[in-house]
Amino acid sequence: MKKDEIIIYTDGSSLGNPGPGGWGSVIIAPDEKVIELGGNEKNSTNNRMEMTAAIQALREVQDRKISGGKINIHTDSGYLLNGITSWVFSWMKNNWRTASKDPVLNKDLWEELVKLTLDLKHKYEIKWTKVKGHDGVELNERCDQIATGFAAGNRVLLFAGSLKDYKKFF
Repeated sequence: MKKDEIIIYTDGSSLGNPGPGGWGSVIIAPDEKVIELGGNEKNSTNNRMEMTAAIQALREVQDRKISGGKINIHTDSGYLLNGITSWVFSWMKNNWRTASKDPVLNKDLWEELVKLTLDLKHKYEIKWTKVKGHDGVELNERCDQIATGFAAGNRVLLFAGSLKDYKKFF
């Protein structure tokens, strides 16, 4: 981990797609503090939960004013990664229409994610990184546990504390 880098992992889950949804995020700040976040919606899709996980993590960075020069967001969602790094620019230019002229799905979340990203770009360099899901990437697996736990309606214990204690937590 680099001294000025905020590491974020995110994941979303939907049981039934649409169905009960859950999202999870893990934030590691440069001072080696770890914050887990998670939540649920009664009826959602996997894509909406993937986006919500990223939005909530970025809000947390913004609200807590976590210091660092870079944010590196890791996701296993091609939809989220391609959407925020590529597709969204065309969608906005085309009045939130896809190339086939259909309305963009999840426009409300895309607008929120774009605004949040633009606000944060004044202070941070933001990098989006694709990770392979269900492939043993430890923090991605933890986000999946949080997201699926919330989607299933389980009580999920979330961690907040030091990185050295976190390694003992799960």
